[in-house]
Amino acid sequence: MTSRFGHSHHPRRGRSARARAGRREGVQSNFPATQVLERSAHSLPARERTALVMAGGTGGHIFPGLALAEALRERGWQVHWLGTPGSMEERLVPPRGFAFEPIDFSGVRGKGLKTLLALPLRLARACLQARAVVRRLQPDVVIGLGGYVTFPGGIAARLARKPLLLHEQNSVPGMANKLLSRLATRVYTAFPNVLPDAQWVGNPMRRAFTRQPRPERRLAGREGPLRLLVVGGSLGAKALNDIVPQALAWIHEQDRPIVTHQSGESQIEALRRSYAAAGVEATLTPFIEDTAAAFAEADLVLCRAGASTVTEIAAVGAAAVFVPFPHAVDDHQTTNAQYLVKVGGGWLVQQADLTAHGLAEMLQNMKRQDLLAKAQKARTMRKINATRDIVAACERLAR
Repeated sequence: MTSRFGHSHHPRRGRSARARAGRREGVQSNFPATQVLERSAHSLPARERTALVMAGGTGGHIFPGLALAEALRERGWQVHWLGTPGSMEERLVPPRGFAFEPIDFSGVRGKGLKTLLALPLRLARACLQARAVVRRLQPDVVIGLGGYVTFPGGIAARLARKPLLLHEQNSVPGMANKLLSRLATRVYTAFPNVLPDAQWVGNPMRRAFTRQPRPERRLAGREGPLRLLVVGGSLGAKALNDIVPQALAWIHEQDRPIVTHQSGESQIEALRRSYAAAGVEATLTPFIEDTAAAFAEADLVLCRAGASTVTEIAAVGAAAVFVPFPHAVDDHQTTNAQYLVKVGGGWLVQQADLTAHGLAEMLQNMKRQDLLAKAQKARTMRKINATRDIVAACERLAR
């Protein structure tokens, strides 16, 4: 389980100043979130509004999309979700009550020449499928949050002259959002200076992350062993699962942190064996239902550096050691982590440098006052109104 600096606008060739100004207007407001949304709602016709959300592949795309979908539903919107069959989004979205619209499309990166040569035909077919969905639903807005499914869906939206809103979660833009950003009605980013002519709003997230007490209130008066939360994410992190039990075994039992370790569903049994072999007690779980509360409870979080993890850690205000996934596209997890690390809001350890002995020494040298300082610095970088701002823009565009 997770952004800030000022952003700048970069003019694009062929786009008029008036068009650029048109994009920038709208979501910025001097009114509180509820006031903005209430005003929008009162001025809208009584008809039901429809949004088509497009996001897939990983939890980093899907969970921000779910936060937006739930906020729109609370405002009376009908929300549909464009995704691919057999995917993570198909497992996560329908149980939350959103209609799932499947199309056949997947990525080509690293899948060989044959897959690359078949791309034009596959993309054309996916665009036709997405176009049929858009024609049937006639959505008031289409929202893309990344993953390959966003590209054919975004093309279909623009061909149908539907407003297209994009949100990029990472500090390095994904291919689909990068290509579509020139066609979009609005572009939003979780980190600053990611895409030209985009508005930096942070990541959509559940309210629980923004409502946790400040670090100085949560951590005041704590004594005893440190509380360590290890987060592998929705797919788990094998390197953390292997090294953390060994590191804890290096620490004398009376000095060990109290550990909660989230592994991912596929790795929970292997993790249990690793802790048993190390002779270390810990609370092991494949999934954490309330990540916000878990971040707030921990003195220290050891985790990957996906966009959602980094921005959620900033929202809560938690001290973290980030171990970026080394095979992430364009090494975007390192860039994500640096957003907090460079202001003193956490530590960055590359996976190649992570050893059991080194981690044990790091944990033994940590003091609560240092962790509090890191948590406070992380919280200064939080940007928590993405859901409000994007929903408000949807309501304006749907008038």
